[in-house]
Amino acid sequence: MFVDALLLQLGYNATLVAIGATLLGIAAGSTGTFLFLRKRALVSDAISHATLPGVCLAFMLMVWLGGDGRNLVGLLLGSAVSAWIGLLCLNWLVQRTRLAEDAAIGAVLSVFFGFGVVLLTVIQTMGSGRQAGLESFLLGSTAGMLWADAMVIAVGGAAAVAMILLLRRPMTLVAFDPDYALARGLPVARIDLAMMGLVMAVTVVGLKIVGLILIVALLIIPPVTARFWTERSDVVVLLAGLVGGLSGFVGAAISASAPNLPTGPIIVLVSFGCFVMSLSLAPGRGALAALLRHLRFQKRVHLRQGLLALAQGQPIYEVLTLRLLRRAGLVRPDGVATELGRARAAKALRDERRWQAVRSDRDHEAAAALYDGLRDIETVLTRDQIAEVDRAIGGPKGVPA
Repeated sequence: MFVDALLLQLGYNATLVAIGATLLGIAAGSTGTFLFLRKRALVSDAISHATLPGVCLAFMLMVWLGGDGRNLVGLLLGSAVSAWIGLLCLNWLVQRTRLAEDAAIGAVLSVFFGFGVVLLTVIQTMGSGRQAGLESFLLGSTAGMLWADAMVIAVGGAAAVAMILLLRRPMTLVAFDPDYALARGLPVARIDLAMMGLVMAVTVVGLKIVGLILIVALLIIPPVTARFWTERSDVVVLLAGLVGGLSGFVGAAISASAPNLPTGPIIVLVSFGCFVMSLSLAPGRGALAALLRHLRFQKRVHLRQGLLALAQGQPIYEVLTLRLLRRAGLVRPDGVATELGRARAAKALRDERRWQAVRSDRDHEAAAALYDGLRDIETVLTRDQIAEVDRAIGGPKGVPA
């Protein structure tokens, strides 16, 4: 059944949900990248919670006008207005008061969400019966998604991606170094506001699928996941969009193939699964790569210390050191140095004395700063410089057999 869901063979509604979730994931991942690079991830939390009063007020207004209070376009417009007001309040608090940004985010988030919960309570007492399902905007609901709903999500997501393509360079510059962007004459405040506006648009569009609480995860987890794999900002944007789109598609497929599984939370869990995989397996920043680097470093340290011990005729008691020396053919099974081991040990001891001379010579201050106990001196000094150091410390000494 899961394969059928992946192939869009589970019916009209499941296909709509899968396509809508994929488009939302692409837009959210790409947009959230700039928020992540700007180190303002919590702003998305404030914006998402600020949408709830707008949803409730839009519902009440449409009911008062005699319409269907659950019209998606009307509810999204209300949430957009409310989120924009919340964003303006947040910017005002940060710029005009002494509040730190995290404190301002907490204030806006709690006040707007509390006001929204109060309005939800009022709506439940209206007695019209049409408020059923309005709570789904908290965690998302796709069971009754229509073609018009999918088109709203598709158009909103496509518009957000188009704006990202247009503003990618200035937003990247502002995200990394706003002071430099300001020095170059860029309107940093307006670009910041446009960035937040894109986040607000994606948040509003995603209310139907993942809800205002979980949309934060879809904005932040894909960029964090993508950051493990590359150092280039444009590639991070691309990978974040791919991770978000894949999470949306696979999450919707899992939800469609298994009964009673909510789509929004499943999408977030799939996104988290991608994050865990990247955290573990990414070649540069992953945990496995870090473990391998540590093991390689540990091996180099043990070999270096073992060679220095051989050069000075000291016994070696460390089991790992002996094993590494034997594996490299530097000592025999009985612990006695081989001919290759004596040569390498003499070279290690010679290099150690060279480094001591370099570190005590002010003329080699820059080279001395690179000393870490493992670096070959040939990678730092030229042959002529090494010859000069050798003349200062005298000739090489033999290694005990």
